Amino acid sequence: MLLTGKTAVISGAASQRGIGRATAELFAEHGARVAILDLDEAGAKEAAASLRGEGHMGLACDVTSKASCEAAAKAVSQAFGGADILINNAGITQPVKTLDISEADWHRIVDVNMTGILFLSQVFIPGMKAKGGGSIACMSSVSAQRGGGIFGGPHYSAAKAGVLGLAKAMAREFGPDGIRVNSVTPGLIQTDITGGKLTPEMRTDILKGIPLARLGDAVDVARIYLFLASDLSSYVTGATIDVNGGMLIH
Repeated sequence: MLLTGKTAVISGAASQRGIGRATAELFAEHGARVAILDLDEAGAKEAAASLRGEGHMGLACDVTSKASCEAAAKAVSQAFGGADILINNAGITQPVKTLDISEADWHRIVDVNMTGILFLSQVFIPGMKAKGGGSIACMSSVSAQRGGGIFGGPHYSAAKAGVLGLAKAMAREFGPDGIRVNSVTPGLIQTDITGGKLTPEMRTDILKGIPLARLGDAVDVARIYLFLASDLSSYVTGATIDVNGGMLIH
């Protein structure tokens, strides 16, 4: 088991078919104690209770609120003595065009997808420094790399591109403290976000551009998170790991 004795915090992990939930399950299977953070407190607690092993916890957390993130970090510190791993997974999307993005749309998408990563990192990094190191992985998207996606507008692409810059800057800043920071850029993954929106015609057309000839599953991304969280990636920081089946090869 790759995470025995480690404590992992995963944001946005309550949804049953989401990447965060798949990551929590995989981490628990590898021996980690897991704290699930989500807007849906009941869902977070249910998800934590369903994980293999004991001692997991589910907490309400609004990643766009610094105070909410601070409260979550305090609860994790009291229960587990801090975190070794932070998976900045929470995110939302919106399929609109540039000229249709309202001011409220912009702030909502950027706040959840990028600012939330800053806030959670700010509240958990001090504890990692005190413990002598840690691993942070941040959810970006192929949309950031190719200038748009299928279910996300330009504000989503901008936020996800910002994640890449933020993660690289944090990797450079906190490397001397033994804290590694990396990003994951999934392609089209079959989750609740995409569920019901993909017509058979769209699926056929999309698969033509994916060399591996299939859509991604949540566990495909969870496995990359596991690699980045574990000592298998002990000399990897500031990296961007593509998980897209070859949709974007660069």
